[in-house]
Amino acid sequence: MGNITESKEKKEMGFFDHIEALRWHIMRSAIAVVAFSFIAFTQKKFIFDFLLFGPTRADFPTNRLFCWLESNYTFFQGLCIQDAKFTFINTDITGQFMLHIQMSLYVGAIAAFPYIFWELWRFVKPALHEREIRNTRGIVFVTSLLFSFGCLFGYFIIAPFSINFLIQYQATSIVQNMIDINSYIGLLITMTIPTGILFELPMLVFLLTKLGILTPNFMRSGRRIAYVAILIIVAIITPQGDITSLLLISTPIFVLYELSINVSNRVYKQRVREEEF
Repeated sequence: MGNITESKEKKEMGFFDHIEALRWHIMRSAIAVVAFSFIAFTQKKFIFDFLLFGPTRADFPTNRLFCWLESNYTFFQGLCIQDAKFTFINTDITGQFMLHIQMSLYVGAIAAFPYIFWELWRFVKPALHEREIRNTRGIVFVTSLLFSFGCLFGYFIIAPFSINFLIQYQATSIVQNMIDINSYIGLLITMTIPTGILFELPMLVFLLTKLGILTPNFMRSGRRIAYVAILIIVAIITPQGDITSLLLISTPIFVLYELSINVSNRVYKQRVREEEF
């Protein structure tokens, strides 16, 4: 009873009251990011020696797995990634210190994502009906899980392929690869955080179908176009040039798309039944 009264009071809040409430949700989220970033800052050896430069080393878990698959199964020929030959450079006197802060903030933001989304959900939840709240039970857990899986997939699968190909690629032997550390970090972040967001596709489909913007029939009819687009995007971000790596990375995304169709279908049927009554 108390929750219902609180919900009604929040629904009757004015515009500036909502802005004030949102401000506090954002502030608490920012504090969580800073707290996790501080913890990451104290773990410098782990952040740099293992996390940041891991995908470039032959002893990286994914690289070891690829080499084992290549040595035991002919289908996986060409997947083995050896130590990359390159040199990282820093040209700014404060560069390494700022790099330490930058990496700490990235790790802190990723670690704080479940809490950030929980704060966002707390802000949106009072505006929903009781039935909508029941239908979205567990949304924070599922959203956080999908984001985590996406980041891990990007870091352990996409990043080793892309990084090792790009930093070792030579158009000519006259030019040696001396890579700006900021360029490398930008590539690594591009391979992880956007992939985490991409894995939120089922949740996005859930919301769009709930709002009547998207239907499962539309997703089914656009399946071929979506698959071709996925293959093109994967081919661009993982320029290995072989069908094995292309399928290895694109298959989970295909599965994600099919899962989104099932999510859309269930939500659409439920919405139709509610409209009939």
